[in-house]
Amino acid sequence: MAIATAPMPVTERRPAWVAVVESAKHGDEAAFERLYVEFGSMVHGLLLARVDRASADDLTQEVFLRAWQRLANLHDPIAWPAWLATIARNAAVDQLRRAPQPGTLPPEAQLPATRSDDAGIRSEAEQLLQIIRELPHAHAEPLILRLVEGLSGPEIAQRTGLRPAYVRVNLHRGMKLLRARLHGRVNDNEGVGT
Repeated sequence: MAIATAPMPVTERRPAWVAVVESAKHGDEAAFERLYVEFGSMVHGLLLARVDRASADDLTQEVFLRAWQRLANLHDPIAWPAWLATIARNAAVDQLRRAPQPGTLPPEAQLPATRSDDAGIRSEAEQLLQIIRELPHAHAEPLILRLVEGLSGPEIAQRTGLRPAYVRVNLHRGMKLLRARLHGRVNDNEGVGT
């Protein structure tokens, strides 16, 4: 005779970084440095979706400084990715408010007229970033995290606290929008010289 047993409850495995967040909350600077290594690319990518590269580089440091200073306010360590992402997005918005007035060129647009191959590639990359920044943030953020920061879809979901299905759908839609915009620009440029 078989004994009926109740199914074992499924417990969700806690990500390893939760313990690191808890240690950092108790003042462990080395733990916080590990969080920086683990989540630095996510923060940089979220910033890059809104501001130029130089600003994103500087703001990444600022975001982690703010997070360190406010870490005691984080009540549930499992909320760390979403909390950190909110700090990053707010830092980008603050930066845009302080940005130069319309009509002034951002640093990436102030390139010399003659370029070496490396500068030309850098200029093309900045143009592509600008096209991505023009997409809705729900699409731009995962695209930059994937294409620039090199995170996979599951890594984006884990580091941002977003549902994997949400990330997957927005990456797909974002790529579709990006292709359409790039195709439109290629067609626009083809007609210029004729």
